[in-house]
Amino acid sequence: MSSQREQLQKDVRFRIMRLLASNPNTSQRALAHELGVSLGAVNYCLKALMDKGQLKVRNFRDSNKKLRYAYVLTPKGVAEKTILTSRFLQRKLKEYDALKAEIESLQNELELGADMAPASAARSGLGSRK
Repeated sequence: MSSQREQLQKDVRFRIMRLLASNPNTSQRALAHELGVSLGAVNYCLKALMDKGQLKVRNFRDSNKKLRYAYVLTPKGVAEKTILTSRFLQRKLKEYDALKAEIESLQNELELGADMAPASAARSGLGSRK
């Protein structure tokens, strides 16, 4: 169970890094909404990335003169994101292959069942509901 939890945490970290790489001005609230996790989880992850030296925070003012933050990946963060991207892609490809095999198996079962259903249903009286 622990490994599944760790994997989810890595996925969240990867997705946060990916979103921040494309839009450093994204708010924590927007990240949480986009990822479907709590604001506290995003805050915790961002602090961990900063503690590891993978993320820097810069202040700026938005058009409404409000103080906002920009989250910028450091070179160390970019390297970690690359590693996480590779692992994420490998895992998703394995999941895709397993899902594809399961779909093919289910389709074969349906085809086999369709070939056998009319004859067996007629013999056993299961073909019609009363």
